[in-house]
Amino acid sequence: MAERQHLSTRCVHAGELLDAHGSPHTPVYATTTFAFPSSAAILDVVEGRTAGALYTRYGLNPTIQALEAKLAAIEGAEAALTFASGMAAEAAVFLAHGRAGVICTGDAYGGTLELIGEQLPALGISTHLLLGSELDRLDGLLAGGAGLVFLETPSNPTLEIFDIADIAARAHARGARLVVDNTFASPVNQQPLAFGADLVVHSATKYLGGHSDLTAGALMGPKALIDPVWPWRKNLGSTPAPETAALLARSLRTLVVRVRAQSASAMAIARALVGHPRVARVLYPGLETFPGHALAARQMSDFGGMLTIEVQGGGTAASAVVDGLRLFAIAPSLGGVESLATQPITTTHHSMGPEERARRGLGDGMIRLSVGLEDPEDLIADLEQALR
Repeated sequence: MAERQHLSTRCVHAGELLDAHGSPHTPVYATTTFAFPSSAAILDVVEGRTAGALYTRYGLNPTIQALEAKLAAIEGAEAALTFASGMAAEAAVFLAHGRAGVICTGDAYGGTLELIGEQLPALGISTHLLLGSELDRLDGLLAGGAGLVFLETPSNPTLEIFDIADIAARAHARGARLVVDNTFASPVNQQPLAFGADLVVHSATKYLGGHSDLTAGALMGPKALIDPVWPWRKNLGSTPAPETAALLARSLRTLVVRVRAQSASAMAIARALVGHPRVARVLYPGLETFPGHALAARQMSDFGGMLTIEVQGGGTAASAVVDGLRLFAIAPSLGGVESLATQPITTTHHSMGPEERARRGLGDGMIRLSVGLEDPEDLIADLEQALR
């Protein structure tokens, strides 16, 4: 029934276990192992005949299982797995489904680019990093045998928008699969599986967690594709703790109201900064002048709480603006109730060389803003005083 309910209802009710004491939410089972009444009973769980708790590192813990059922319902998926971080989720899906070759399309989080560009090749996995302007190369790489396409949309930090349905169709025509990182949009603003993506990954540390108090990752999709990832998570030891799972489930209950408010504030800030004499450009999919606006309007229900500005004067000027902010905290990460500002050259893309950043259009004057739940007028005033 959960799949037929509206998203807000699923966020609150999906996956919750009935508690003998009447708790409206699944309790925290801070337990590493679970006892059984007989050898036959434990074999039923171990051999998959009966669903149940067994061992927390395996993810067979009621708190974790309830969270995964909620996440699957929220993303419109058949199944979900949770991880200790978003990077752990990406690593596991690449190892499970990407050994024939991984193609990353467009900009991505710096750690993701490092994983795909350096660590996977060290394991003998062929990888390709394409700019958004190089999509004409995609079909040739797929014809060469690459089995997995990965992309972020909107991307980090330029908010570039990719056509999920088109790229999914191109991948499927060659027998490949598409994985979409939906972290920036969140399930509130975008449902990649509905457009043909095979799997969706999240850094749940961000909007899904939403309070800057947990680190986790999530992977959603068909059970047939989720099941092969499970042994990698189990044996790499990247299952989240039950306490983290309970915190994440708590956060998901307010996901819709948080993301809708953050999206509205980001739009107000983007409009306020367009044309500011100190701002060279504003990157936000909700602006009609944004290159990917028309596609974003078709693919997304709203445009998210992330925007990037590029200030006049390069990196030194950007640092001065960031240092002058009073409400925006200078910090990496995103998606929390507090607003954050970060320069990609100092955090997310610090390890990338200047030439590669320039090739990707990542200017030194960029400031990425994660808009929180403060009043947008106060945030606009803070930005304007810092720009002065």
